[in-house]
Amino acid sequence: MRVYSFLCKKVGDLTIKYSNFPESYVKRSYEQVYWKNPEGYPQYPKAEIARRKYRFTTNRPWTFQFRMQNDRNIRRKKVFLEPVGEWSFFKGDRVELMVGPDKGKQGIVSQVIQERNWVIVEGLNTHLRVVGKDKKFPGVTIKSEAPLLVTTDVKLVDPETLKPTEVEWRYTEDGDKVRVSLASSRIIPVPKAAEETIDYKSKSAYVENKEKDTLDDTISKITFKPKLQTFEMDVMEAMGIKDERVPAKSYWY
Repeated sequence: MRVYSFLCKKVGDLTIKYSNFPESYVKRSYEQVYWKNPEGYPQYPKAEIARRKYRFTTNRPWTFQFRMQNDRNIRRKKVFLEPVGEWSFFKGDRVELMVGPDKGKQGIVSQVIQERNWVIVEGLNTHLRVVGKDKKFPGVTIKSEAPLLVTTDVKLVDPETLKPTEVEWRYTEDGDKVRVSLASSRIIPVPKAAEETIDYKSKSAYVENKEKDTLDDTISKITFKPKLQTFEMDVMEAMGIKDERVPAKSYWY
């Protein structure tokens, strides 16, 4: 069974972990809403015209480059994806290429694009791009890595035999979920590099940011006291205004 990549509304879990952003922010950053009815008016039904088909690339969903590549005026071919039950590739894994000119070579995964079943291997499966070429300037040639499909193009390397192998997820006696090589039954631990985000390389080394994070001392403070008062009553109490008028009786039917 195959599905279209642009029908996957949920952003990959690894993308959210890498960005260290809330999932709601990531979705809001790449959504393209062209028109919608105003909110708060019961006479208007909830309706909107928005982009539904997104093409995920090597650019992060919250970047300007991603928005440019998903411009509504650009027509692209449909991209098919083979569903992956349990994701087994992480940043820092050693993999071996099974296709292409670098077939048989091993390298380290430097980036994971879970939305397209892609991994990028450092220094392998490269291609040359010419940037800034015009009539007066020959341009600059840049060597960059092309993405590889995890379903057919790469395999994890067994740490015991140093050969490519299939893996499956199993549980240890302590209840920990680990990757196990089917060739040697050796556990392949998830690399520490998989925990890296744009904010920290490890969770223990993260330093709280006053502008971005809610600090612990702020959480312990009580900043709201519930009262049986309206907003106007709170303002009058703060300004020392006393209302001695007697309200008229109201009747409910």
